[in-house]
Amino acid sequence: MIFGIGLTIFLLSSFAVVYTYVLYPLLLRLLSQGKALQGSTYAQEDPDLPVLAVLMAAHNEELVLEQKMQHLLAAEYPAQKLHIYVGSDCSTDATNDIMQAYAAQYPSRIHFFPFQERQGKPAIINQLAEAAKAISAEVLLITDANVMPKPASIYELLKHFKQRDIVLVDSNIQHYDSEAAGIGRNEQGYISQEVQAKYQEGLIWGRTLGPLGGFFALRASHFSAIPKGYLVDDFYWAMRAFEQGGRAISELKALCLEDVSGNLAGEFRRKVRIASGNYKNLATFKHLLLPKWGSLAFVFWSHKVLRWLGPVFILLSWSSLALLNLLDNNLIWPLLFTAQNLLFFIVPLLDWLLEQMGIHQKYLRYIRYFLAMNIALVKGFINYIKGVKTNVWQPTKRKLG
Repeated sequence: MIFGIGLTIFLLSSFAVVYTYVLYPLLLRLLSQGKALQGSTYAQEDPDLPVLAVLMAAHNEELVLEQKMQHLLAAEYPAQKLHIYVGSDCSTDATNDIMQAYAAQYPSRIHFFPFQERQGKPAIINQLAEAAKAISAEVLLITDANVMPKPASIYELLKHFKQRDIVLVDSNIQHYDSEAAGIGRNEQGYISQEVQAKYQEGLIWGRTLGPLGGFFALRASHFSAIPKGYLVDDFYWAMRAFEQGGRAISELKALCLEDVSGNLAGEFRRKVRIASGNYKNLATFKHLLLPKWGSLAFVFWSHKVLRWLGPVFILLSWSSLALLNLLDNNLIWPLLFTAQNLLFFIVPLLDWLLEQMGIHQKYLRYIRYFLAMNIALVKGFINYIKGVKTNVWQPTKRKLG
């Protein structure tokens, strides 16, 4: 009986990991074949294009802010309908000087708020969204300072809001400076897979589940203020919008460029912070996992929850396989257990040793990256249990594109 329980745990836990990382993406690819985004859209010269408020929180963004503002001002969207709201989260560099100059040059289009106390991105965006009510904004575009949109990207997002049931449209974020010496390529690979998965979820069910956060549009009527203690604001906004009804899609033509950190330690800290926020969101939106929510529940389980529980499944798979080795003499168990230990312990160590010698092997780095991100989930969960003390963030090191 103990053997049967151990075998069941091993098979189910292993299947959960394989399903969310391999089988679910394959299912999305299969179901999305031959599909394209449907429904009416605004023409680029349509006078009914919605009034847009771009919302951006900035903390010490002097390296990229000038470039960001130039990209926004160069957008192929009616200037009289594009308003930019920037909140400086107690910046101590030249961020405030840069923004004050732009606000003086474009007083009717650029609205700058130099906050004197650190609050965190969600609190800043909450206040900017409130300020945007003054122009009766129909759509809010929430963006980060280091994400650079192509000229047509804003239009490509906004054109879909002609369909009243569309409440959120995500963009296609790609990176422009991967570091071969770090994990930039691995992070970009992950981002590319996420962009594709979200696009396919939107095609199939209209359930793009949580934008990547750097550049996405949300119908103003579906915006919900982020409460204190929430770290992953983009997912919160998306799930609150789903609760109110409507569809979310991803537009691959809305291309944006973003630098990706190549530093594993820095990326690990960012993932820990995101993980803490994910578990907070899971506790908040657990009711959306019930079958009555249909496709939303299915996507939530498949794309998010099973991944967030990944460390549990990995530990169960490893420990149950160790138990099977003790209970049965079949050669398959020691072979599988040896393979697991090679992946979990030897490969990351080997990759680290090669890295110290200046040798970078992408497949070894993928495995190390995968394990590091699952360790980040564990640390993030511990932080969540302890309680999130603040949602103030420190941007990753910026580079000029």
